Amino acid sequence: MSDDNLTAADSAPRAKPRVAVLFGGRSSEHAVSCVTAAGVLGAISKDKYEVIPLGIAKSGQWVLASGDTTQWSLSASSLPEVAPSAQTVTLAEIGGEHQLIVASPNQVPQELGTVDVVFPLLHGPFGEDGTIQGLLELSDTRYVGAGVLASAVGMDKHYMKVVFEAAGLHVGPYIAVTDRQWVKDAEAVRKRVDQLGFPVFVKPARAGSSMGISKVDSLEELDAAVEEARRHDLKLVIEAGIVGREIECAVLEGRGTDSPRTSMPGEISVAAGTHEFYDFNAKYVEDDAASLSCPADIPEEAIVRVRELAAAAFDAVGAEGLSRVDFFYTPDGDLIINEINTMPGFTPKSMYPQMWAASGLDYAALIDELIYLALHRKTGLR
Repeated sequence: MSDDNLTAADSAPRAKPRVAVLFGGRSSEHAVSCVTAAGVLGAISKDKYEVIPLGIAKSGQWVLASGDTTQWSLSASSLPEVAPSAQTVTLAEIGGEHQLIVASPNQVPQELGTVDVVFPLLHGPFGEDGTIQGLLELSDTRYVGAGVLASAVGMDKHYMKVVFEAAGLHVGPYIAVTDRQWVKDAEAVRKRVDQLGFPVFVKPARAGSSMGISKVDSLEELDAAVEEARRHDLKLVIEAGIVGREIECAVLEGRGTDSPRTSMPGEISVAAGTHEFYDFNAKYVEDDAASLSCPADIPEEAIVRVRELAAAAFDAVGAEGLSRVDFFYTPDGDLIINEINTMPGFTPKSMYPQMWAASGLDYAALIDELIYLALHRKTGLR
């Protein structure tokens, strides 16, 4: 790696930065967020940072969470969850500093001290979609990752595609379906889907971790898939199936005015006969269901092009900090962008850290660099 990939410790102030690791949240990806937090809490250097684990219960309550990473593990029979508490944590500006306050019924609120940076490891709506970023912006608090607009665009698969198309990136055939359109005239939607051809993938527009996604091979299967997706989001994106290999690329914001940095591309392979596509269980539950090859076994010119397009996608949405960009590599050598994820899975086994590790930046150093970028970012409009 180049000198640009020095860790945060090389330039950090002498006093330990205080990092609030924020996870859980109100979305259906609550458990995935907990697992991501377990990875970061287990790897972040306690010698370099003072770490405060903060959980958000499904009710939206902020609580002081355990730093015991075993509590946030994921298995086929157990999903970790942040439990509500009698004590509620809030973030407030007091005397020009960002303070964590603990409030309990019939007790005087207690100050926990200042926060230098928040590491929001939230996936899905009410966390990855610009909402928590907006709260942190309002409080003038530095945080890791994309800002309000980039997070919102990256979360909404419809507007993401609109932005990509405007930037000249190749997007596959799709339609967006609103709640009003489906309720008012479902038959018109069926006709639009039929024109895409089968198979199609029915997806909630604003969900991640493959939640609510179905592969549909015929028109007869469409309604059930639509209703499954609508359990997660009333706005849908329905995409034409694309024959191609799934290629991913990790992007890391450059320092100062430097361009975004890109990892070597990786390829996702789903074990034959286990899953029709890279779904939730393949991603998080079944260890042997999917694997990553990095660098991907594609021609050198395709590797160069993937990295260029990944950086272009990062810039197109105005991302900051980190993102993972996913492509389809077709048999004729075309690259079709699938999506950008502005807060990708971040456990040591997740694809984003694995691609950086294969490119020379290990997990702990990657966490350092993300904190460095957040600490050196301006607050307010930028």
